[in-house]
Order: sequence, then structure tokens, then C-alpha cells
Amino acid sequence: MFFLVDWDDYDAALFDLDGVLTPTAEVHMRAWRDLFTDYLTLKGETARPYAEADYFDHIDGKPRYDGVRDFLASRDLTLPEGEPSDPASAETVCGLGNRKNDFFAAALAADGVEPYAGSVTLLDHLEQRGTKIAVVSSSRNAPAVLEAAGLADRFEVVVDGQVASDAGLPGKPAPDTYLEGARRLGVDPEHAVVLEDAVSGVAAGHAGGFGLVVGVDRGVGADKLADAGADVVVTDLAELAGER
Repeated sequence: MFFLVDWDDYDAALFDLDGVLTPTAEVHMRAWRDLFTDYLTLKGETARPYAEADYFDHIDGKPRYDGVRDFLASRDLTLPEGEPSDPASAETVCGLGNRKNDFFAAALAADGVEPYAGSVTLLDHLEQRGTKIAVVSSSRNAPAVLEAAGLADRFEVVVDGQVASDAGLPGKPAPDTYLEGARRLGVDPEHAVVLEDAVSGVAAGHAGGFGLVVGVDRGVGADKLADAGADVVVTDLAELAGER
């Protein structure tokens, strides 16, 4: 089955990374689960243990420290903000975020990552057409993941969490990182497509006025993606490689 896109209408495609190009969203999910299961147990907060829904409701698609902060708020917990240089052992928002990143980095090093076959199919299709492409990810691990997946040489423009931090750009669901990706590609957002698996990322694409926002349902649910502003929802990016 294909969702027919007239790619002649669009100059560029801007891809989220984790869960869209690579199955690393699952690795992130496990890292967040391990982090907060340990943390809540340590703090004696066992009445509401960490659940998979917490990832989608409070963390998915957001910059790392925002995810920590928003999850803690869901449990009426607060921590000092700290600094990005905090060690992973620090009892701060940044410390917990860095601890989560250690979990993720260890899993990536141990297991590697293969891109979704359907996503590679779409990348090949867009390359043949000459469509400009970029990665826009909240993760500071994006360059490492792209390299591990064998995709690094496909993207001249990568706007990741480090780029956003250096430029002072707010993370998703604000549209700023996607707009920065479009700016770096030299395209008008109205003539570009955003491809996202997270509610926060879909909301960012919608808020940025992009010509088409594609929700990729890897588990969050088609209804939630549509409600956040997805114009269409697919389960595999190969569905977008057809032609009108």
C-alpha cells in the first residue's frame, strides 16, 4: 500500500531520526525505563512505577533534559537543574539526563543499529529525484547513530540536540529546529515535508507551517499523531515512495 505523494510539490524532506530512520527509539525507551525504574525505586516512589505510556506521554521526541524534567513533574518530583557537565551520578536534572545517555551509549556500542528498510527505500527514492534532505533530531547522539547505521554520508544538514543547544533553539514541540533545518537547506517550509514518529515532533512540524507533516506510527498511535497535526499517518516510509 502506498500513500501517493506528488514530490514535485516539495523541495525537501526533513526526517526525525530515532523511530523514523532507525529503530533507536526502542533503545531510548529501554534506557529511559532503566533510568526511571531505578530512580523511583531508590526514592521509594513505588506507588506509580514507570510504565511504557510514560515514554510517549512525557519524553518521546523531546530534548533529553526536557524529558527528565517533564517525567519528574508527572510524579510531582523536582530536582535542581544542574549543568550539562554534571556527572551521571549527580542528583540533578542534567545528572539524570546524562545517566540515561550512558545507558543509551552502552546499548548502541553493544548492539549497533540497522536503519529501517522502508526508510532507506524512501531515501533512495528522494536521492534519485534530487530532493533535498535533512535530519532534525532532539538527540545529541544523532551523529553517532547516523554513523552506526551507515547513513551519515546521506545528509549534509543535521540539526541535532547539540546544534540546538549551541544556537539557543528550543526543542520540539517548538518548531525552531525544523525551521532551522529548512533554513540550512535553503527551502521554504511550505515546500518541505516533515517526517516524525513523536507527538512532540509532529506538533513542531505543524507549528512550523510545513507543507506536509507525516506521522510515522511506531507505537504512539495514529489518532494521537493526527491530533497533534499529522496530515497523514503511515507505518512504513516505503509507503511514501510511490508516485502520483
